[in-house]
Amino acid sequence: MDWGTDLWDQYDVIDKHTQSGLDLVERYIKFVKERTEIEQNYAKQLRNLNKKYAKRGSKEEQECKFTNHASFQEILNELNDYAGQRELIAENMMTGICVELTKYLQDLKQERKTHLSDAKKAQQNLEGSFKQLESTKKRFAKEWAEAEKATQQAEKTENDLNATKLDVEKAKQHAHVRMHTAEECRNDYAAQLQKYNKEQNLFYYTEIPQIFNKLQDMDERRIRRLAEAYSQFSETEKNVMPIISKCLEGISTAGTKTNEKQDSMLVVEQHKSGFERPGDVEFEDYSQGIKPATFDSSLNPPRVRTKLWPFSKKNKLPAAEDFSHLPPEQRKKRLQAKIDEITKDLQKELDQSEALEKMKGVYEQNPQMGDPSSLEPQISETAQNIGRLKGELTKYESWLSEAIGGEESSNSINNNTQHGPSATDTSQNIYTEFDDEFDDIETPIGQCTALYSFEGNSEGTITVMKGEQLSVMEEDKGDGWMRVLRAGGQEGYIPSSYVQPSP
Repeated sequence: MDWGTDLWDQYDVIDKHTQSGLDLVERYIKFVKERTEIEQNYAKQLRNLNKKYAKRGSKEEQECKFTNHASFQEILNELNDYAGQRELIAENMMTGICVELTKYLQDLKQERKTHLSDAKKAQQNLEGSFKQLESTKKRFAKEWAEAEKATQQAEKTENDLNATKLDVEKAKQHAHVRMHTAEECRNDYAAQLQKYNKEQNLFYYTEIPQIFNKLQDMDERRIRRLAEAYSQFSETEKNVMPIISKCLEGISTAGTKTNEKQDSMLVVEQHKSGFERPGDVEFEDYSQGIKPATFDSSLNPPRVRTKLWPFSKKNKLPAAEDFSHLPPEQRKKRLQAKIDEITKDLQKELDQSEALEKMKGVYEQNPQMGDPSSLEPQISETAQNIGRLKGELTKYESWLSEAIGGEESSNSINNNTQHGPSATDTSQNIYTEFDDEFDDIETPIGQCTALYSFEGNSEGTITVMKGEQLSVMEEDKGDGWMRVLRAGGQEGYIPSSYVQPSP
């Protein structure tokens, strides 16, 4: 069954039905758009919620050492990823359904308009042919009536005894002309009728069925495409469900990572004071007399308050540089952390000093590249920083030795401050390395690719081309230059910012 055969006379019905189908597509597009807005708002609210409860600042970072705090932070991270998947659903629905279906809808509207226009044109052509048929028919009827009238008049004139022969001839001639004209109109009417019947047959059996069948095919294609969009609505969310499931599994896993015993031990480790418990308070027998020495030594209120200091919430001692205001255990931890921090800063300054000395040597050998004296302020400042950090390091090491006490102190310091001798040796040798660095056979420490072309016009530099593969012989020490080796064997310095490391 098809529209062209069974609905040949239902133009208005097909018009309304196809328009209803396009309206449904447009309605579905609006529905998906509103769904994407819901997803976007949901994701936005999830991100705001995550931001509201996320840990920020040093205090929160300290708390995240506990498993129950860290697990909650993991839940927030997974929730943030979950929000990202909701945003992805909204984006895929918008691009995969709304945008594509809107374009398809515009094509359908144009196609429907074309088919309906063709049907109207065919209808207008048939109606024009029918009007022409009616016109020839009326003319034939009129002329035939006139011919019959002229014939009757000729017969009447011929039977009239008073009519002359000339009158009779004129009447017969007029009747003959009228009859001839009527016969021509009759032939025109017959020809036009034959033409109209042929056009009508073509209209109802060929043109209209073809147009209606095209509209049927268009409507069926619309239904199939809409069905695909219906399924795509579901598939869009199904595609991200594995990742969403992983996010939810991550939240569940975060709950299993909590360890109450570990958290309890961490509280002990962080806050253990190291104080001994107070001893028994001795009975003072005032009936035997009060001795000043005894009163001073055993009933001194400050000593009793000092023993009870860990339980006090008020009158905390002001912070001291050597952390002596802290309990013994906490003081040792803070001193060790300070020593590690100073050690790290000292190593940075030593590396900077080494780089500046090398750069100075390059400038001395190649004045075109720069003035060696321009580096003196930086070298001087770096030397001052090294001296200051070494002094601070010695000071904090002595305080740690005092806090730990005896042989244990020396072992701890040796294990945590191994930088001392090596740093000194490094600072003493930085002046002798540069002179022989090109004489030794070296092995490349990495590969890199030139991002830009560089013209090595100064002595000690080389020319490289954009995209060229280079071997790294010496990394940037903070002066902005690095030594590389070209495939042809040329070796020299180029700006570090002109290359990127190769994987």
